[in-house]
Amino acid sequence: MGVVPFPERRNAQVGFDRAELSRILDLYGRMVAAGHWRDYAIELGREAAVFSAFRRAAERPEIRIEKRPALRLRQGMWALVGEAGAVLKRGQELGPVLAPVERRLMKLIDE
Repeated sequence: MGVVPFPERRNAQVGFDRAELSRILDLYGRMVAAGHWRDYAIELGREAAVFSAFRRAAERPEIRIEKRPALRLRQGMWALVGEAGAVLKRGQELGPVLAPVERRLMKLIDE
């Protein structure tokens, strides 16, 4: 009897690993504590995983953090997308992509 290969999962869902989600939720928690964000949503799809942060639940997200593994060899799989849909920052690593939001948080705390 031969070995039967495990079927490939070509249309697998993209998700955040524990370290990535921990980093994102840590930033979200600090923004909530600063009184800036109030709600979030996570969308897991075949091409991308998206974390959206909202000032109020009934509006467009203020920022979206997108993970698109198909772009990892080009401009980077991480993207920070603004409220208007413009890409604010893109990169290979999550930390530098979150830097503009971290800076905004520091300004909120200093005020």
